[in-house]
Parts: sequence; C-alpha cells; structure tokens
Amino acid sequence: MKKIILILMLLFGFSYAEVMNFPISKNVVNSGIKIIDIRTKPEWRETGIIKGSKTITFFDEKGGYDVPKFIKALNSFVKPGEKFALVCRTGHRSRIVAKFLGDNGYNVIDLLGGVQALARDNYKFVKYEDNK
Repeated sequence: MKKIILILMLLFGFSYAEVMNFPISKNVVNSGIKIIDIRTKPEWRETGIIKGSKTITFFDEKGGYDVPKFIKALNSFVKPGEKFALVCRTGHRSRIVAKFLGDNGYNVIDLLGGVQALARDNYKFVKYEDNK
C-alpha cells in the first residue's frame, strides 16, 4: 500500500509544489516518471544509466554549464507543466538544478542520493549508448 501511495504522489504530486524531493529507489525509477540524468558522458559510460532515462548534461567535467542548451534539450523531452525527475551521481548537482528549474516554473522531483544510492540497492543499469 505504501508503494502505491508513493507512486501516486510521484505521478500526480501536490499541485502547489514545484520541487519535490524523494529518496531514489527501484520503485521510484520503475514508477513511469520521466527521469533526466544530468551527469556527464564519462559518468554515464562508467556506471550505465537508468533504463528509459534521458541523458542531458547540465554541468560539464569542469563545472561549467550552458543553461540555454540544457533548457532546449529538456523542453524537447518534457512538456510544460509535466512532472519529471532529476538524477545525478550523489544528489548534489540534481539538488542545485532542481531548485533552479523549480524557481523557473518547472514541476521537478529531485531524486535524493543519486545513482550511487541506486547502485547500493543493486539496481541493474543499462549501458549508455552515445548516439551523437
């Protein structure tokens, strides 16, 4: 019953919330919510990615970022008002980006703990395929 409530909260959320925080788990990533992985290509290659996630780097390897490029890529995957989740390696970068996106009208969930927490839960990542 708790799993069903969690999944419903993820999918429908509270209408007044722009940023929600959820600990990452197999149940969350398998709930059907769109997940944006904001790590870098080397990180995706090293661990693999969450099945069905969209890979869009926010911070590059040197900590730089290109907000217009990120927003353009994000908007090609997420519809206005649609709830989606962000993930990074540990949860630090996704927290920063989720706050920024929430402040700019996006309905985002920050997946706390990142892919490292999911790996500790024995999640089976899929191989990252660089199609560019």
